[in-house]
Amino acid sequence: MTRPVRLGMLTPSSNTALEPITYAMLAGVGDVSVHFSRFKVTEIALSDSALRQFDASEILRAAELLAHAKVDVIAWNGTSASWLGFDRDERLCEQITASTGIKACTTVLAYRDLLRRIGARRIGLVTPYRKDVQDRIIANWNAEGLHCFAERHLSLQDNFSFAEVREAEVATLIEEVVREGCDAAVVLCTNMRGAGAAARLEREFGVPVLDSIAVTLWACLRATGHDPSRILGWGSLFTNPDLRANVAIEGNIEMKANRD
Repeated sequence: MTRPVRLGMLTPSSNTALEPITYAMLAGVGDVSVHFSRFKVTEIALSDSALRQFDASEILRAAELLAHAKVDVIAWNGTSASWLGFDRDERLCEQITASTGIKACTTVLAYRDLLRRIGARRIGLVTPYRKDVQDRIIANWNAEGLHCFAERHLSLQDNFSFAEVREAEVATLIEEVVREGCDAAVVLCTNMRGAGAAARLEREFGVPVLDSIAVTLWACLRATGHDPSRILGWGSLFTNPDLRANVAIEGNIEMKANRD
């Protein structure tokens, strides 16, 4: 009998949304289990103390604990490289694999892959972060060719508070950036409740809605050779796993471009 695939995820200590939402997305997928390791993250800001939370040594200690569970992939399920620089996650993946022998992925690097696959030219960015963090994110994403066309942020700093924002409020922010004309909406935070609204908003607007928790699970499934389309009811990210260029929701983006 083939053993279940074990997904390992590194989680900010104050995150309360990531684990239950990931479990919900995997409901009914009996041959995949997910396991979490935490390290201290309590605030998102650009102060020295806040930035030190993401020191690689802390993350690697948490990764080594996940390795004890013999997981098949280790994902940094967080978005810090968005304001620290994409190269931080590239190095982190190398360090995790070097220290554990296990393949690694991250939320931010998965976003870069996805958005390039779908050919997104106008990204709508939704976050809970402060303006200075948001501005840093937009600058870094633009430098990677991921052009943030519209944005909304909630000016929050306490990481625990992000999960207290109701799904309906997150959905409203997504709708606002979509109505500004973006061709992909991104909920950038793994402690924010955007995944549950993705499928409904995609049906209504014909624009892909990419939530960080869902994107990280997608990356883990691909890394372990599992078909993401087994995840049902959570949006086009899973139901269209090939994500052909410029076509993410059964041609809706292409049709929208033709209408424009």
